[in-house]
Amino acid sequence: MAKKLSEMTLEELWQLFPIFLVEHDERWKIWYHEECQRIQDFLAGNIIDVKISHIGSTAIENIWAKPIIDILVEIPLQADILKVKDMIVENGYLCMSESERRISFNKGYTENGFAEKVFHLHLRYLGDNDEVYFRDYLNDNPTIAKEYEKLKLSLWKSYEHDRDGYTEAKREFVCEYTQKAKEEYKNRYR
Repeated sequence: MAKKLSEMTLEELWQLFPIFLVEHDERWKIWYHEECQRIQDFLAGNIIDVKISHIGSTAIENIWAKPIIDILVEIPLQADILKVKDMIVENGYLCMSESERRISFNKGYTENGFAEKVFHLHLRYLGDNDEVYFRDYLNDNPTIAKEYEKLKLSLWKSYEHDRDGYTEAKREFVCEYTQKAKEEYKNRYR
């Protein structure tokens, strides 16, 4: 019998869920929209002015990506983040990390590996949305998006079982272009 995910060490989880990249898949948009609607449905009536965005590499046109749909859910500053956390967990997500202003969830991880559809949900307060700037900047600048793809492909095998290392190795690139996006787009997403 397979170990439960909650019983596995971080190293065991990284072995079961390696980093792998695939060519851009148009189904990612569909999967995002379906999941976005589902999230809106279960949050409806409980939260006002929730903002949901498709972020991460699956939201960037024509680049290779991990086939994981990243979703940013921004809630009003006056909303009770713990109440929202409970609603998200009640609707099939696992809480992965939590701080006072940010909570991360996933869905689609099983004891046997990835499900067909995998989601990471990032719960934050309105305005904590650098990833939206980065996404739009790369979509508006395909040459830079291809540079990002090249970087990701170069890191893939070295960090196949080290998600933290993979993220850290991309950090400088992501920060540089997020800053450029903020300068160009000003307060577009505030």
